Amino acid sequence: MKPITLSVALTLCLAPLTRSQDSRHPVPKSSKWLTYRGGKGPGKGKHIILIAADQEYRSEQSMPMMAGILSRHHGFDCTVLFGVNEQGLVDPTMPVYPKKGKEAEFKSHNIPGLEHLQSADLVIFFLRLLTLPMDQQKQIVEYLDSGKPIIGLRTANHGFRRPLPYKIDGQQVHFGELLGGSFRGHHGNWHRDSTRGDLVEAMKDHPILTGVENIWGPSDVYRTYKEGEKLPEGCTALVYGQPLIGREQGGESNPKKEPLPVAWFKHWKTSGGKTARVFQSTMGSGKDLENQGLRRLIINAGYWCLGLENEITANRNVDYVGEYKPLVSGFNYEKLGVVPQPPAAYHQKP
Repeated sequence: MKPITLSVALTLCLAPLTRSQDSRHPVPKSSKWLTYRGGKGPGKGKHIILIAADQEYRSEQSMPMMAGILSRHHGFDCTVLFGVNEQGLVDPTMPVYPKKGKEAEFKSHNIPGLEHLQSADLVIFFLRLLTLPMDQQKQIVEYLDSGKPIIGLRTANHGFRRPLPYKIDGQQVHFGELLGGSFRGHHGNWHRDSTRGDLVEAMKDHPILTGVENIWGPSDVYRTYKEGEKLPEGCTALVYGQPLIGREQGGESNPKKEPLPVAWFKHWKTSGGKTARVFQSTMGSGKDLENQGLRRLIINAGYWCLGLENEITANRNVDYVGEYKPLVSGFNYEKLGVVPQPPAAYHQKP
């Protein structure tokens, strides 16, 4: 038997360790969140965190679905963090405002796992009017000011009830403004109109729009700037939303409602002078994301945000990796079947 040399011994010792490290997800498994190990794809080695904490548009269902696609078909390691109640259950029914006269009984929201934002290469925010503990607010601010990319979906532009502890040169930073436009009301008729997404002709060659077509969703168009104004300087519109009469794809345009931007990108300059890529889509309800064109738009935006635009192709897979049957949007929780559940209940079943 040949003697084992020092170099061979080192190889034998180190090779299993390297394989073990390669198979490790950036976030440990926990009953408090969901983790998805990336398969093969351009996203290998990149970590995306998706935060699901709204009360109306079923982000608790849609963000695990998107994490499944991003990990299985594109190679990204993904983690889904949820807003939970005092029992640790994902709870979209938690109030966002205290009842009059019972302010002392109001419960703050809670998103376990925000400390893992430190390992994220991209965060997708789907929040609505949250009141978070100060330590969690600071963890979010630390990410926002890191220069890493940001995606906001639907209600993210009014994701917090009060401003975060984030100032630059003494000026308060509002999260909606960071994204490129805060919620100013429903432009389309709420829960009555649907939205057709029309690509901006001059931007059709932008990487984010590669292969994107036939965008439609049953949610209405948001207004993010005052009537007579336009997107803030630095924002570039990619998709305009035309309100449609009724909630069927192919419906008639509402003649009383002009199209408004529903998807755009911009750059955000942090307190330290770093520049982050930012994308916002005010479409994105659970039902909206049944639309393949919208899913492709958001996935392409993830590539662009991470500087991987050269990897975008028109035929990259955006199909579900498991069953996806989102509940209807709204606040009538009992009628809609929305009840608090543990995070594991939202892991897609193949």
